[in-house]
Amino acid sequence: MPIKINSSLPAYQVLEKENIFVMTEDRAISQDIRPLKIAIVNLMPTKEVTETQLLRLLSNTPLQIDISLVQMTGHISKNTSKKHLDKFYITSDEMLKNKYDGVIITGAPVEQIPFEQVDYWNELCAIMDWAKTNVFCTLYICWGAMAGLYHLYGIDKHIMKKKFSGIYYSHLTNPKEPLLRGFDDSFPVPTSRYTKILTEEVKANKMLKVLAESKDTGLTIAKSKDNRSIFMTGHLEYDTNTLADEYFRDIKKGLKVQLPVNYFKGNKIENGVESCWRSTAHLFYSNWLNYYVYQATPYRLGDI
Repeated sequence: MPIKINSSLPAYQVLEKENIFVMTEDRAISQDIRPLKIAIVNLMPTKEVTETQLLRLLSNTPLQIDISLVQMTGHISKNTSKKHLDKFYITSDEMLKNKYDGVIITGAPVEQIPFEQVDYWNELCAIMDWAKTNVFCTLYICWGAMAGLYHLYGIDKHIMKKKFSGIYYSHLTNPKEPLLRGFDDSFPVPTSRYTKILTEEVKANKMLKVLAESKDTGLTIAKSKDNRSIFMTGHLEYDTNTLADEYFRDIKKGLKVQLPVNYFKGNKIENGVESCWRSTAHLFYSNWLNYYVYQATPYRLGDI
């Protein structure tokens, strides 16, 4: 798929080497079509890594997509340079002046902090409220999903005694849902968090529909009944070694964390890792773009 991104964005070179079709502004202008406008509100600390992960998955479609990377106006990033953010990102204030076919709100490593104590919480709430009438479909990922369920529907997260880290299998509860078209009855989801959303609390809300759940980690996927919001509590976008990197980082910090489950081959670090979720990830994002954005969004963004 032609993703239209700045050719000097670090992700551009990575994706080109993987033979993923990325498009410059000049080439995009020459095609007489309206691209889908997708904004990524990137709350992850390693923003450049997350950019590449998500852009890779958004590439699995013939649609032309115009990507906007978004940073929080009132938050200072500790792990991404100001130069990178100033060059490649717009602020949330700028985003709120526009309309989008789709928005992705990423996770963030703040799940153990009460929502209201996160320094950009009010700003994020403003984005979620704005999205109701200015975005055709919003995809919330991991902590972003928990934030969305809490702010929009009053469903709170539950803190666990131990961290969920590894590959956890989820089961479809609504296999005929277009978002899950082509999915196996059970599918692997990379997970890295200390919290869970209880499926029964989501089912109790008549405005929401549970699509997949895990007996271990709780809710995996839910959507609003009007199809305008999708909540995914896992990290399908993760690279093969992302969980390993997080594990070794935590060990280096002196934290007592368990070995990621169902992750290292034979549960031995020396055996390395093989991805078992890549096809599921591509299918999920392709279905989201096709059935919940492209086929449903109005041709004129002003009509959202």
